[in-house]
Amino acid sequence: MAVCNCFLQAPPLSRFLSPVFSRRATNFFAGYGQLKSTVMFSSSSAGNRTGPLTSPIRAEVKRVSRKDDEIASASDLQFETPLKIVEYPDPILRAKSKRIGVFDENLKNLADAMFDVMYKTDGIGLSAPQVGLNVQLMVFNPAGESGEGEEIVLVNPKINKYSDKLVPFNEGCLSFPGIYADVIRPQSVKIDARDITGARFSISLSRLPARIFQHEYDHLEGVLFFDRMTDDVLDTIREELEALEKKYEEKNGLPSPEKVQARQKKKAGVGFGKRR
Repeated sequence: MAVCNCFLQAPPLSRFLSPVFSRRATNFFAGYGQLKSTVMFSSSSAGNRTGPLTSPIRAEVKRVSRKDDEIASASDLQFETPLKIVEYPDPILRAKSKRIGVFDENLKNLADAMFDVMYKTDGIGLSAPQVGLNVQLMVFNPAGESGEGEEIVLVNPKINKYSDKLVPFNEGCLSFPGIYADVIRPQSVKIDARDITGARFSISLSRLPARIFQHEYDHLEGVLFFDRMTDDVLDTIREELEALEKKYEEKNGLPSPEKVQARQKKKAGVGFGKRR
């Protein structure tokens, strides 16, 4: 079993202060295999491959600017509890999210509600689009259990740098229940974001925390985890994706807004901002 020496950069802090990782989570981070099997980003044979990759995966360099993003209105942040997970192929998952400009009690309540549904559905990360809100908010806790690890809230995040080293991992997603497949991503990222109070900060994440962040960040951009899979890997879950498309059609009486069978052959993209 490969060892995950995740970077713990600060002592424990409340989720409503600087969102860094708690030293209480050290034992959890000792290995990917300690994630329970039902948790998103579950462990598999991919966890044993931690060395640098030589693969056909393309590293795409793209500077991401949030300055021109549309600001979320009060109505964009309205929600009712309990929140419900939005499943593929709902078009909400493809919409680009709006930047949050108001940091108030409603935003804190939304973050709380997102943690609640994340824990109840055995997740370790959740983005606002996955509960029907296209705003730039994500929550995660690599421990996957309330009262364990450290709860992280990131608002309006952006990626400044990502590592050259790429690593595979068997990912799952709450919006794709029961579906798991290998995704290759940069091992570490440096990000800028705001905390739940609106305070700006920068932080570097590595290994599992970086993996979770990148997955949830993709959701804010309307990117889904199978978009980053090679065709060979995608073929292993194609029937399951088609089953979700059929489920959507039967539930809504409408054609699926997208079809995995229409995806063109391509290399999956990895990377977001400047390399470091």
